[in-house]
Amino acid sequence: MGEAPDIRYAPDTLRMFAQSLFGAAGLEEEKAAAVAHYLVEADLMGHTTHGLALAGWYLQSIADGVMNREGLPDILSDRGPAVAWRGRRLPGAWLTSEAVKLACERAATYGTATIAIADSHHIGCLAAYLTIATDRGYMVSIASSSPSGGQVAPFGGRKGVYTPNPVAHGIPTPGDPILIDISASITTVNMAQRLVREGRQYEHEWLMDENGEPSCDPRVIDRGGTLMPVGGLDHGQKGYGMALHVEAFTQGLGGLGRVDELKGTNAAVTVQVFDPEAFGGREAFLRQTGWLAEACRSNPPRPGVARVRLPGENGLARKREALAEGIMLHPNIMTSLAPHAERLGVATP
Repeated sequence: MGEAPDIRYAPDTLRMFAQSLFGAAGLEEEKAAAVAHYLVEADLMGHTTHGLALAGWYLQSIADGVMNREGLPDILSDRGPAVAWRGRRLPGAWLTSEAVKLACERAATYGTATIAIADSHHIGCLAAYLTIATDRGYMVSIASSSPSGGQVAPFGGRKGVYTPNPVAHGIPTPGDPILIDISASITTVNMAQRLVREGRQYEHEWLMDENGEPSCDPRVIDRGGTLMPVGGLDHGQKGYGMALHVEAFTQGLGGLGRVDELKGTNAAVTVQVFDPEAFGGREAFLRQTGWLAEACRSNPPRPGVARVRLPGENGLARKREALAEGIMLHPNIMTSLAPHAERLGVATP
């Protein structure tokens, strides 16, 4: 049985627990701390499929030698505002957070910076890294793809070629930042797997079976089915176009991808940061984004909608509540981590 649904955990308690797990599994201290921090950050924001729900899989990846435990990425190129790393299958949370930090440092000098990372391990929730940049007043974009995965078919096809290919954008405003985290597919592999475990189906036809027919059944993914692109059967060319851009933006710029027939869990990631001061000016930027944010929030809602929200607004509200009252984990997460905790000699909270 899973933990009682009303149990709330202090965020620091969960971070310490996760850091202890990853440290005991062999990750270097700063890498264990980064993975723990950004998984818990995802849970704080309500991205429950990409928070501690991933910890068991990550721990197994370490045990199996799929995730590298120590060391630095190889620097393939460094021209100041343009950098390329070979990630050596190091923890994605550490690589991505370090890339955003470095891009911010370089943007302070050059106005903008782009860092492409090839051969990272899974990076989790993209939105979790955005505030590294927006807290400094910088705009940031992060994109990710997995060269060894193929759960989404090109529009008009029925065989999976690429992954959900998420992109995230952090946009400073005079108030809270706008935090956008979207994928080129309607749903994700992690959500489909969760529904399979829980014996549930999607409420809408967000998948295609192996014959290319719309489906609500998440089990079709294991039978050669695919995730529907954004826009579905009606306007799926939109999600298709998004996905192709992410493939080139990540694997293309990183110089390593599907054509190399990579095996195991891997990710290609590209981070781009902009300092508005180097363009039209910080105050001018905030004047524009502030107007846009207010125009959206004050827009008259359609029937059945309480009010118009901005992307990331709910996540930041959930984070504030969880910081004050504790995190309510998705059922069974702590139970799933118990065997790892016992194996590694770490006490569960």
